[in-house]
Parts: sequence; structure tokens; C-alpha cells
Amino acid sequence: MSDEGEPRAPYDPMPHGQPEVGLGPWEGPWPEGDQYDAELLRHGDRRNVVDRYRYWTVEAIRADLDTRRHHFHVAIENWQHDFNIGTIVRTANAFLAAEVHIVGNRRWNRRGAMVTDRYQHLRHHETPAGLAAYLHGLAEPVRLLGIDNLPGSDHLETMVLPRHVCFLFGQEGPGLSEAARAVCDGTFSIAQFGSTRSINASAAAAVAMHAWVREYADLSGDTAWRG
Repeated sequence: MSDEGEPRAPYDPMPHGQPEVGLGPWEGPWPEGDQYDAELLRHGDRRNVVDRYRYWTVEAIRADLDTRRHHFHVAIENWQHDFNIGTIVRTANAFLAAEVHIVGNRRWNRRGAMVTDRYQHLRHHETPAGLAAYLHGLAEPVRLLGIDNLPGSDHLETMVLPRHVCFLFGQEGPGLSEAARAVCDGTFSIAQFGSTRSINASAAAAVAMHAWVREYADLSGDTAWRG
């Protein structure tokens, strides 16, 4: 059960890989270091984490991620208990967002996060105005950009994304609320070529985050995990 009293999704082994992810109990002398979890060393680590974090405590993993988090934030309006929120949190963890912000209802369905919310900084704001005030008040102010496919929005494919930016996504269906649009520093849209008027909110979030990664992330070292 999650800290909100809702069931979490199980860990997700690859569909064509081994029946169980992770590693069993540690064989041989235990490694030394405060990052290791004695229970995981004793019983095995079946979590959905990359190999560099096998047998590490959640706190140690978060601390290591904090040394190299990216400068973009992600925010989601939560007025209808949207199931996309968990998936967006999982994607934000994959692309190593600075923080994820939940605007509106504090409770959200965590199943889609696949436990990645444990490694991500989550912050709640009652209103979009509260989110904007927080971002603009940081030591390095963060621009708030909403995704909105209405006329007048910039095109993600041709715009230059700010290095310090927060992507704000509305609920599936209605999109950004009027209150959110009023406090955004700008909006952008994602080019589409089919018959539907919009793409899934979690898919749009992944596209936006990856656009930031392509522009600013350091891909030269071994910190980018590719499987």
C-alpha cells in the first residue's frame, strides 16, 4: 500500500526478459558502504532500478540522483484524479526532473508511477498561482510553460526551450484550466497530423521532457542509461 492508502502497481519485468527482474541475495562477503540496504543484501533486490542502484537504500538512491538532476520541472493539474499523473511521474523520474508538482487535489493515483515517486521530489500546490509564485521565487527563477494546442501557442518543434523551465499539463480532456493559463509565462503545442484533436497527456509530457533532454542533457558520459 502507498502512503496515500492506495495499492501500488507491481514491479514491471520486461515482457520478453527474465521472469523476475533484479538480483537474488548477495553472494560472498557483503560490500561496505552506507548506501547498502541489509535487507536487500540478505533477501535480494527485485526492484525496477538500474544496476548501479542494486541493493542501495531508497534514501541513498535519491541522494545520488540529487547530485545530477536536470533543470526542468513538471507540473500536473489534478482536479479529476487523473490516471495519467502516475505515468507522468514515472517519466519525470526517467528523465530526472528537478521536481514534480501536483496542483489541486493532494491525493492522486500512484499505480502508474510504478514506485518511482519514492525517488522523485514531489511538491503540492493548492492553485496554479501558488505554483507560479513558487517557481518565480526560486534562486534561479523557473519559467512556467503550459501545453495548450489553442491558437497562439508556440511550436515545440521550432521554439528554444528555456534551460530553467516547468512544463505544466492539464487534465486529460479539458486541458489546462483557465486559472493555469492565466499564470503561465507562455504555452506551446506539439505538432499532430492525424484526426484526433489531442494526444494523451502522459505522452505529451514525455515528448516535452525528451525535447528538453535533447537540447540540454549531457549525453557524453555514462550517466545516461540506455539498457
